[in-house]
Amino acid sequence: MKLTMKILCTLIVGTVVSNYSFSQAPSEKPVDSVNKMYVGTYTKKEGHVDGKAEGIYYVHQKVDSGNLKLVCTAASNIVNPSFVKAGKKGNFLFAVSELGPGEGENGWVYSYKIKEDGSLEELDKESSGAFAPCHLELDKSGKYLFVSNYVGGVVREFKIDNDGGLSLVQELNIENPQKSHAHSVTISGDNRNAYIADLGNDKIWIYDFDATTGTLKPSEQKFVELPKGAGPRHMVFTKNGSYAYSVNELNSSVSVFKVLKNGGLELIQNISSLPASYKGKNAPADIHLHPSGRFLYASNRFHDSIVIYAVNQDTGKLSVIDYVPIAGKTPRNFTISPYGKYLYAASQDTGNITIYTINENTGKLTPKSSVFEIKTPVCLEFVK
Repeated sequence: MKLTMKILCTLIVGTVVSNYSFSQAPSEKPVDSVNKMYVGTYTKKEGHVDGKAEGIYYVHQKVDSGNLKLVCTAASNIVNPSFVKAGKKGNFLFAVSELGPGEGENGWVYSYKIKEDGSLEELDKESSGAFAPCHLELDKSGKYLFVSNYVGGVVREFKIDNDGGLSLVQELNIENPQKSHAHSVTISGDNRNAYIADLGNDKIWIYDFDATTGTLKPSEQKFVELPKGAGPRHMVFTKNGSYAYSVNELNSSVSVFKVLKNGGLELIQNISSLPASYKGKNAPADIHLHPSGRFLYASNRFHDSIVIYAVNQDTGKLSVIDYVPIAGKTPRNFTISPYGKYLYAASQDTGNITIYTINENTGKLTPKSSVFEIKTPVCLEFVK
């Protein structure tokens, strides 16, 4: 279904710097320049959140100070855009509309053109194939988009047309769909495998990916099973593709895998995301490697913290460096700025983003003195 509705910025408070090439060295970038960031949000009350946002927000990140500045509400015609993903060339933005059972016929995936002023022009809107779409992933070529549905055991893959339209390529129906909670798809660095984190079945499903046709088929190793009750949620791979990490929502842990030659995974470590003294409720949400590859970060909801791990460069295994409090409640996704100087954590229930300076030698985080207020933030996405 093709749509051509134009969405204009409702609040312009700055000038977009759009002609900078990220191939430049950090020192060559003008100190007054900005990076583009989009913020996915909840816009209505759900069982787990009191959504108060207007839609997708467009924000500037100051390169020198790391401070954030709201530019506009870039798209207000979408309900619960809880996850957003920028296209590889920075010309398109994709967003889920996280609708649950009883809120419509299914969830949705939106495609937008990113305009010069940062506003979004709607290009397409397609069914996610089930309910509660919660994650988007691109293959390494940027030609294919994957959407994971938390309800229904369905993952859909779309081809991204040259004009930003979406064409359905394949639908995967995960085993035991009543129990399955597909929370993310992660594509390997060599673009040869896709990994589906299935929170409900405590499995990561492994597929071979043909980047020429866009088709997926079960890999030789069909899945890797995690400890019962782990709840794998999001994954990240090292740059050299030798190791992978899964943040597990239900047992507050990170699992470390050795990546095998056939794309399979060998579980080599499970490590807690919490200090041993903490016995309260928790549910980790997101995971990212520092660009240096030396540090791994994960967010803890309810403990309201970021855990920092050191990555052993020889074995891939983790050791805890620190637990850093969040200046807010229920941190969801977080992101690391280009070049790895700042970390931004979105606190869903207090409507703010905590900004940290990263010590690139130790991996430790120092919070800035003030937080950035924005309604019900969930997902933070730089346009690179």
